[in-house]
Amino acid sequence: MLHTFQSKEKGTDQTLEHLRKKYNTVFSDQMGTVKGFTAKLVLRDDATPKFCKARSVPYSLRPKVEAEIDRLQDTGILTKVDRSEWATPIVPIVKKDGSVRMCGDFKVTVNSMLHVDQYPLPRLDDIFAALAGGKHFSKIDLKQAYLQLPVEESSKHYLTINTHKGLYRYNRLVFGIASAPAIWQRTIDQILQGIPGTQCILDDMIITGRTDKEHLANLEEVLKRLKEYDLQANLKKCEFFKDKIVFCGHEIDCNGLHKTQDKIEAVVQAPRPQNITEVRSFTGLINYYRRFPPNLSAVLQPLNQLLENNRTWRWTEQCENAFLEAKRLITSEQVLMHYDPEMPVKLACDASPYGLGAVLSHTLKDGSERPVAFASRTLNDAEKNYSQIDKEALALVWGVKKFHAYLYGKRFTLVTDHQPLLSIFSPKKGIPAMTAARLQRYALFLASHMYDIEFKPSSLHTNADGLSRLPCTRERQRRVDAVDMFHTAQLEALPVTSTVIKQETRKDVTLSKVYTYTMSGWPATGRKELTPYFQWRNEITTYQGCLMWGMRVMIPQKCQHLVLQQLHEGHVGIVKMKLLARSHFWWPGLDQQIENMAKNCSGCLETLHMPAPVPVHPWEWPAEPWQRIHVDYAGPFEKHMFLVIVDAHSKWPEVFCTDSSTSAQTIECLRTTFARFGLPLQLVSDNAQAFVSDEFTRFMSVNGIKHSTSAPYHPATNGLAECFVQTLKQGLRAAKRDEGTLQTKLAKFLASYRNTPHATTNESPAALMFGRPLRTQLDIMKPNRHNEVLNKQAKMLSGGRERHLQTGQEVMVRDYRRGGKWTRGTVHTHKRDPELTRFK
Repeated sequence: MLHTFQSKEKGTDQTLEHLRKKYNTVFSDQMGTVKGFTAKLVLRDDATPKFCKARSVPYSLRPKVEAEIDRLQDTGILTKVDRSEWATPIVPIVKKDGSVRMCGDFKVTVNSMLHVDQYPLPRLDDIFAALAGGKHFSKIDLKQAYLQLPVEESSKHYLTINTHKGLYRYNRLVFGIASAPAIWQRTIDQILQGIPGTQCILDDMIITGRTDKEHLANLEEVLKRLKEYDLQANLKKCEFFKDKIVFCGHEIDCNGLHKTQDKIEAVVQAPRPQNITEVRSFTGLINYYRRFPPNLSAVLQPLNQLLENNRTWRWTEQCENAFLEAKRLITSEQVLMHYDPEMPVKLACDASPYGLGAVLSHTLKDGSERPVAFASRTLNDAEKNYSQIDKEALALVWGVKKFHAYLYGKRFTLVTDHQPLLSIFSPKKGIPAMTAARLQRYALFLASHMYDIEFKPSSLHTNADGLSRLPCTRERQRRVDAVDMFHTAQLEALPVTSTVIKQETRKDVTLSKVYTYTMSGWPATGRKELTPYFQWRNEITTYQGCLMWGMRVMIPQKCQHLVLQQLHEGHVGIVKMKLLARSHFWWPGLDQQIENMAKNCSGCLETLHMPAPVPVHPWEWPAEPWQRIHVDYAGPFEKHMFLVIVDAHSKWPEVFCTDSSTSAQTIECLRTTFARFGLPLQLVSDNAQAFVSDEFTRFMSVNGIKHSTSAPYHPATNGLAECFVQTLKQGLRAAKRDEGTLQTKLAKFLASYRNTPHATTNESPAALMFGRPLRTQLDIMKPNRHNEVLNKQAKMLSGGRERHLQTGQEVMVRDYRRGGKWTRGTVHTHKRDPELTRFK
């Protein structure tokens, strides 16, 4: 970068090179971190947290956004967080190199709640007084100045952003925060305090000295401070030892301060009107300030005569003189005033089909406006193809950039005659998600300024309108717009070319009307066939003759089927098709057409996966036992088949071990069971041959039993029998090593199962079937209350005394054979019943 260092004095360039090497860390590619200073955000007492959900990011931009998030996280600018009360949505902005700059839309969250710092920017008079006497001038541009200033820990949660990857928190002061200009200006003033011949407004520093030696000393002190506080500068944008430099709208050189000609250049170089419309625009500009210049009506009379009805167009010498005199008056001290930072500022901007105009004005105490500076330019070829809303937005952004030195860090008022821009650029509203990419970028640029925006009807907006219709006719090189590059990429990704889309848009009955309204302005109410487009009219723009809704191309009806075929070329599903479509194109009813295409694709239908099973409707629980029974065959198991019969009410199982599973064998087993329990009302089985034969059908019919079969390949519909089959097999497998025959093992299993509470009913099958449990060997262990009662009764009958008789003992025995009552006898033997505990 040696060519940057130029000086009149011998040896100065070598000294500059020495300084560059000595302070090479100041010009490194690393991100600086200001030492000893932090930014603190102060919220109003009534502030309440605002959490905005993440905005959807176009599918084609997601990898770039994720890469940018990872880069910022790696450099320590962002930190991943799990939760936050504050969350600001992001808007990705496409840069010229195709990468993405990630910006937070803080005007919908933090900015409205902030106590904005009122630290003043340096006054122009103070800046120029400090630079007076300088021989040469150097300019240092700081690299991403705000991001070099850390934020206090207590303020970081206000800077949380919400992305499709989750929540992230800024650790540095970020672009778009309303307090950022004042916070940064206070910080840099303290860092550079005491250095002579040095002034700084935000990220631009001007250094000078009465001699080159003094200049170098001041420059080295500045670089020393930057190194001390770990600040980084952008060497490519720095200038050193220039004879003159433009700063804050003024030109500075060794002879002092000069007004820049570009303040009035737009009026001085305004071209001669070529028709009635241009004359009307020019006179509208002059008449806007008619109260300031004297005898204005007399001066404009030749031009006003051209506007009379039935007047033949003829540009005379009197018209030329009136035109030149009017331009002299409007740029004279009688109309034009000096910029005063203490006075309210207005910036009126307008766009015509071929030019832009802007007027910077002060509002006086009586409400009138006096211009400070004029600006205009012609549109390049690409900009002439912008939609009307894009042109009007471009005028606002261009005007703010043109007068950046006057406006940055100060609250001002933007004036436009295009009402839709009030909602898109409102400093109190978020950026609409589907706003065109170009307008999103414009809105984020304006978000770094403190401004209000107001609407003024075209009839009262004649100052800016006149400049836009008579722009300076300077040749301008074709500029490659980052948004144009992005839109080109969108169009190139489609199976039809942008040329085809452009041609078919003109031929399409509906889109041709939409295109006309987009370029010239929409009517107050839309027609019925244009309703889907009318509701998004403020978000529709044009590019290369194609209509764009946000970042999506609008496809004419003739091309829609071809685009859908290309979209479904890889046989992707509905969700992925919609994701891809939302990144590239749109037309009314697109989502429904995507669903229809996917559902009617024969290739997709033939390879469909089994859908998720529908929950099986359970069988109703019968009110009484043996109303409905479920039957099934288990086996072959242990070389046998098992016919399983389960009662639906009590879950009582019957199992028959058979050698075959024929219909005849099945009927015999069922007949035996029916003889024991009676005929059921309904029998449920699967579709096995034994249950669907004519023989079995007749058996069911003769006995008046309704026979129901389960659905094919859905054994769950006969789940009661199927579940018991599994339980039976598991029980028999577990008893494989037990002693006894298969029948013995089966009997033991059934006895246990029938007497155990069922998981569904919480009652044992026996209890529900017979109203009592089955007596088992386990019951022997229980105390027998019945025997206890009988024993006590025996004691009561004997008077409560136990008698012990011995063999040979003489006793009296009651004799019922004779007439006598008692008979004498002798005990020969005696026996006690161990069960009843009584005498015999």
